[in-house]
Amino acid sequence: MSEQFCDVGRGITLCYETFGERSHPTALLVMGLGTQMLAWQEDFCTELAARDLHVVRFDNRDIGHSTHLTGRPPNVRQLLLRSKRAAVYTLADMAEDASELLVRLELAPAHMIGASMGGMIAQTLAARHPGQVRSLVSIMSNTGNRFSGQPSVRVYSALLRRAPRERAAFVTHMEGVFAAIGSRGLPRDQDEIRELAGRSYDRDHDPNGPGRQLAAIIASGDRTAELRGIRAPTLVIHGTADPLVASSGGRATARAIPGARMMDVEKMGHDLPRAVWPQLIDAIAEHAHRAEHAPQNDLSPQPPPVSIPGLRG
Repeated sequence: MSEQFCDVGRGITLCYETFGERSHPTALLVMGLGTQMLAWQEDFCTELAARDLHVVRFDNRDIGHSTHLTGRPPNVRQLLLRSKRAAVYTLADMAEDASELLVRLELAPAHMIGASMGGMIAQTLAARHPGQVRSLVSIMSNTGNRFSGQPSVRVYSALLRRAPRERAAFVTHMEGVFAAIGSRGLPRDQDEIRELAGRSYDRDHDPNGPGRQLAAIIASGDRTAELRGIRAPTLVIHGTADPLVASSGGRATARAIPGARMMDVEKMGHDLPRAVWPQLIDAIAEHAHRAEHAPQNDLSPQPPPVSIPGLRG
């Protein structure tokens, strides 16, 4: 699909793409830290749109073709101390971007689907703008609480290594990142990973944008109390083998949001591998359509947690 642009105010313009019929309910896909909308792969968006959803993916501020801000990213000392001083914006500001995108494109209320930091943004939007959110799906995300959803020690070396500026080296670097945080127990297409990394580099390789986004996460702190006010039907999805955001982060999210359902995906790490697309797309579409036919802000008893067996390649 062709890229389009929307001025969402406060000096921010977001780049977005759409899939499917506008007459269908909108599903807004929000991606994670330092990751462009391309990570919601086109095939994934097309398959989701085939479930009678109008799918919109976009670049958050400071990534891809959306507005990039200025300001130094946090240094290692600030990261270790979880200093809030380095932040030039917060998750709430990023949620306002998404909110304004829905308003200005006249797409609200929408089904919010967020992955990792995108889950945090989607949660924040649902808490602060309940009238704009028909349902919420939070994938491999957390509440900001320091005692849940923390990364495994083994991924720190890959995450703290600065991405190279040269294209080939950047692609190799991203291969290493995916190897560290991705789904080790599921089939992995290295050519697809390299192709996605190359396309991302060609669109944008601002070395400071991801750091400013990380500062926004740190500055937002523990959001548990705010999540307790969410009234949208909520599905929390988390991989059992996530080394970046431990599954305890997903469980803390499900506990915080009234009526939320929890879905475990066996062997999934901190990525969206094709091997689990059928289960993810089924779950997202069914959750959205269930919400479409339920009274607004319905908090009736939900089905018990669901566990998806791991797939074998």
